[in-house]
Amino acid sequence: MVTTARLYSYDFKTARTYLFAVIFIAANLIFPKLFHSVPNGGPTFLPIYFFTLIAAYKYGLRVGLLTAVLSPVLNSVLFGMPMLAILPIILIKSSLLAISASLAANYFKKVSFLSLAIIILAYQIVGTGIEWIMLGDFQLAVQDFRIGFPGMLLQLFGGYLLLKAISRL
Repeated sequence: MVTTARLYSYDFKTARTYLFAVIFIAANLIFPKLFHSVPNGGPTFLPIYFFTLIAAYKYGLRVGLLTAVLSPVLNSVLFGMPMLAILPIILIKSSLLAISASLAANYFKKVSFLSLAIIILAYQIVGTGIEWIMLGDFQLAVQDFRIGFPGMLLQLFGGYLLLKAISRL
């Protein structure tokens, strides 16, 4: 299924960049908090990535990167999750997601399951490789694929539905 959507790419000189970034960062503070109230909710549902995907796809690389970097840092400082030890990996994957989503949005110019699946696989595969190099532990590096598959499905189906819902904005 494909949905035509209005997609934007704001620069750092535009107030809208920061307005939308604040909105998505706030959502990325609330959403993970909800999932972390469930045992293993964070590693299972990967909620810190959800609104980064939406921000970067709909509003471009800059809004996506602001959301990708500031959300995990603020969550870590305010709530202790993600833990400081894994924050660099979360920041890398989150940034890869923002880059992948903005590139895919520019390429496809529409919201589709295919584009979202490509984004999710791209940031997860590249991020897993980087995590493996950084940690030297393959089993730990593939945790998002082993445990976080429901989170990837949430990004795919929930991301599609939310992007479709806001496609005309």
